Amino acid sequence: MLMLTFYFFIITIILIILISIATLINKKTFKDREKSSPFECGFDPKNSARLPFSIHFFLIALIFLIFDVEITLILPFVYSMKISSISMMSFTITLFILILLIGLYHEWNQGALNWNL
Repeated sequence: MLMLTFYFFIITIILIILISIATLINKKTFKDREKSSPFECGFDPKNSARLPFSIHFFLIALIFLIFDVEITLILPFVYSMKISSISMMSFTITLFILILLIGLYHEWNQGALNWNL
């Protein structure tokens, strides 16, 4: 145990020395306004590089991601049908899909799936 602690401290000291040397001989020591600004063919940017995006698009992408993950949760049920009873598996899958459909109906009822804004 004492040897393991000794090795840990030696490795930590070597890492600190290497990181210190790397920061001292780093070529990027100065900050330049032109290098930190976004590149647009050598000209100064006219607009901000951080434009706001549509929150509706973000919500649609989030809903798609949630339903995509839930579909991947359904796939292992096919492989586990050999192990468990068919009635229990069908009840579980039916309940799972019913919960998904209720969530989809709720999103549709709230207008989150409406593309016409």
